[in-house]
Amino acid sequence: MTVSSQVKTCVASLKSAQASLEQFALNTQNQEAKTLFTNAATQTQQIVDQVSTRISQLENEEPQYKGF
Repeated sequence: MTVSSQVKTCVASLKSAQASLEQFALNTQNQEAKTLFTNAATQTQQIVDQVSTRISQLENEEPQYKGF
């Protein structure tokens, strides 16, 4: 497995975790837990954005990995 595909797999996992956190925030009645889940989802989105930038860099450096 190439570094590029590993990073893309990581992004997919992060997006899944973010969706779970958002779902937990919607399903809880506890305001403190809702805030915690929402903040965690926001932080996860920031990480996804940063890692996605790295994917772009990898694809520019190694064009054969673009789209995989």
